[in-house]
Amino acid sequence: MVDSGAAYNPAQWAGLFAEETSASAALTGLLFVAISINLSRIVSMPVLIARSAKALSTLVGVLLAATFCLVPGQPRTLLGGELMLVGILIWIMITSSERASSRDNPYMRRGQRILHVILAQGSSLPMIVGGVSLILGVGGGLYWLVAGMIISFIAALLDAWVLLIEIHR
Repeated sequence: MVDSGAAYNPAQWAGLFAEETSASAALTGLLFVAISINLSRIVSMPVLIARSAKALSTLVGVLLAATFCLVPGQPRTLLGGELMLVGILIWIMITSSERASSRDNPYMRRGQRILHVILAQGSSLPMIVGGVSLILGVGGGLYWLVAGMIISFIAALLDAWVLLIEIHR
C-alpha cells in the first residue's frame, strides 16, 4: 500500500532525490566521454546523433526532476507543475530523438524498436503522471518518479553501451 503522506511530501524523499541527481550527473558525464571518444563515428551517422541526444535528454530529465524535488518549502502544486513541464519537454525531446534514431536504422530489428519506444515513453511519461498526481493530491504522487527514473537509467545505459561499445562492431 502506498503511504499517502510520503507520496506527496518531497521532504521525505530528499535522500533519494539527492542520490538521483548525483547518479544522473555522473552518468551524463560518462555519456559525454563516450560521445567524445567516438565523435567522428557518431557524427557520421544521423541515427547515432539522435541516439546520443535521446540518452542525454533522458538523463537531464532525471537530473531536473530530482533537482526540483529537492527545492525546500515549495508548494506541492508548484512542484507538480514543474514536473509536468519538464516531463512534457523531455517527452518531446526523447520521442523525436527516438523516432530519428530508429527510423531507417538498418541495425535495429522490430523487437528492438519496440523496446526502445517502451523505454523512451517510460522515461518521461511517469514524470508527467507524477506531476499531475501531485497537483491533484491523488494517484501515487512521487512514487511515479521512481519508476520513471529507473527506466530512464536503463534506457540511457543501453544507449551509452551502443555509443561506446557496439559502435565498433
